[in-house]
Amino acid sequence: MTAPDTETGVDAEALRARAFASLTTARARTTLLTSCVEEPDLTGQHSPLMSPLVWDLAHIGNQEEQWLLRSVGGLEAMHPEMDSLYDAFEHPRAERPKLPLLPPDEARRYVAEVRGRALDLLESTAFHGTRLTEAGFAFGMIAQHEQQHDETMLITHQLRKGPQALTAPDPDPAPPFAGPAEVLVPGGPFTMGTSTEPWALDNERPAHRREVAPFHIDTTPVTNAAYQAFITDGGYETERWWAPEGWEHIRRHAITAPLFWRREGGQWLRRHFGATEVVPPDEPVVHVSWYEADAYARWAGRRLPTEAEWEKAARHDPARDRSTRYPWGDADPGPEHANLGQRHLRPAPAGSYPAGESPLGVRQLIGDVWEWTASDFLPYPGFAVFPYKEYSEVFFGPEHKVLRGGSFAVDQVACRGTFRNWDYPVRRQIFSGFRTARSADA
Repeated sequence: MTAPDTETGVDAEALRARAFASLTTARARTTLLTSCVEEPDLTGQHSPLMSPLVWDLAHIGNQEEQWLLRSVGGLEAMHPEMDSLYDAFEHPRAERPKLPLLPPDEARRYVAEVRGRALDLLESTAFHGTRLTEAGFAFGMIAQHEQQHDETMLITHQLRKGPQALTAPDPDPAPPFAGPAEVLVPGGPFTMGTSTEPWALDNERPAHRREVAPFHIDTTPVTNAAYQAFITDGGYETERWWAPEGWEHIRRHAITAPLFWRREGGQWLRRHFGATEVVPPDEPVVHVSWYEADAYARWAGRRLPTEAEWEKAARHDPARDRSTRYPWGDADPGPEHANLGQRHLRPAPAGSYPAGESPLGVRQLIGDVWEWTASDFLPYPGFAVFPYKEYSEVFFGPEHKVLRGGSFAVDQVACRGTFRNWDYPVRRQIFSGFRTARSADA
């Protein structure tokens, strides 16, 4: 390994290698997601909640051009008219099929040309001098952006009607989890957020001390079998379990089970990436809204954890009184730690990945399913926009609930113990599940 720069302490070659690997991993996944179906599936809209796949593809290239080629490299715009066409705030998803989008082959050529120039730029960029270039932040931000859109495109694949287009091996089978149903997280302060993770995004910053009362949290995410018990007990028919807005929403839309589920022949089936299967009882439940997660928790005599509780359970090491990057420590995720990166197309059985558990014994806090929390998406004390307010700031407020931990569809570059996701409480097409908690004195 090359020695760090003597003036800045930055190991430029190590950063260059990390950025290159992150960008190429993301692009390989983008290529897979946009090459496994024919052109009508790329240009069509499979749900008004989602963009056509070809829009996501060209948007990935446009963001890379704007932030790497122009902002970091100082180059002129290749196609300035694309900035408006692929602006996510200017055009709602439901309207994007009507736009004069690049056809698939042209979109592929565009993103390939942008990537070639970006990799040339990566070879010559000094990782200091500006906030965008410090520690290669802009390259990490673009890799994360592409992986986030890859997850969005995978959601589109799940919504797509038609035969199965994607395959992946299933997670390893696991014996039924025999550990405790919950663990006690001691009360007291801990460090939430980060000021040192080089590629952390603005809403993860700054690190700050947060006081949390003692609480119990589920050792594993809530499973399909547990959720079926809620359904069988009349969970969707009993108003007292539901927040008023959630009750009104499920009645208006006739929701009686997680998205993609149906009852047939005395058993629960689900549509899963173009195939139909029996709902696996030991997998974490997925495709549930915040309202559904909240109702289940009330039915179970529990509640959703707050965002601070979730992060303390995921990051706090009580023996050393410090917060780690991940539940298992500071090392990057390996396949033994978590189900990430579209390596599989489903959550692993509850209780999997003992090597990834927290010091207190909580499992699967990273990967498998995004986990709804009780908290609204709000800025941390001392929050500062960087590099643009449309990434986080415009979403702050009670309209959005926080999800944590990532899913099987999230790459490790866009998933860490401090990473924050958010969505409307009605959303179910996302790979969302949950675990429950209770106060220690409850």
